[in-house]
Amino acid sequence: MNKKELLKELEKIGMRPGRGLGQNFLIDNNLLDWIVRRNAPVSGEDVLEVGPGFGALTRKMLECGINVTAVEFDHRIAEYLRRELTVPNLTLIEADACHVDYAELFPKGRVFRSIANLPYSISTIFIAKMLELENAPVEMFFMLQKEMGERLAAEPGSKAYGALSVRCAFRYEVKIEKIIPPTVFYPAPEVESALVSFKLKKDGEQDINLLKRATGIVKSVFLQRRKQMGKILASSYGRENVEKALEATGLTWEMRPDKITHEKFIELARELAPNT
Repeated sequence: MNKKELLKELEKIGMRPGRGLGQNFLIDNNLLDWIVRRNAPVSGEDVLEVGPGFGALTRKMLECGINVTAVEFDHRIAEYLRRELTVPNLTLIEADACHVDYAELFPKGRVFRSIANLPYSISTIFIAKMLELENAPVEMFFMLQKEMGERLAAEPGSKAYGALSVRCAFRYEVKIEKIIPPTVFYPAPEVESALVSFKLKKDGEQDINLLKRATGIVKSVFLQRRKQMGKILASSYGRENVEKALEATGLTWEMRPDKITHEKFIELARELAPNT
């Protein structure tokens, strides 16, 4: 779908893209084709798409025989998609993607991927929900703000390294595939974007209870990232328990969280068991 075609569809439903909803529609067919080729779709597989918009990417995936589950928040666009895309391999859910029960949609044993031009306003919350799923997507491929992509792929010690960087690394190999200029969207955002891939690690942490505990630790220490990590943890786990855990994992009381690898956070979560 190019800009002219998009403007025509917008006019049909009397709509202007909402900045508050992060509605920036892809209008570069070459890029859309590249995204599909890069993800090598297999007929019959399940793909979750959030923010399908007017279906530019959705159509290309459906043509490949993919079973697409698309989540759209905007009522006008959802009505448009129901009218225009009457194919059996599309399941359309009109809902806020941040509040959908994905564990029910994709129960354990149902393998799926997630491919989307994510609305920028929900990207952090949505990705966090994917990370918390017991049956997580085997791959994810998202269009994101460049700054967000850099955060997700950041390494320890870098300025961009934060809580979400660590949480992604618990389960996924994250890579920035392409930097995308604003001109491929309508309306054009004020920032560059990035196509980011997430590949589920074979040895990624699968113990959901351990992940939850590690996530809680990561969130708490990065909220106060300038403070000594031991002091932050001691308020929740007690000084003696924290000292033992730090010694067992080869960490120190004075360390800052932005220097610690995701593996060490998992080790720390194991040491700080619930009964401590």
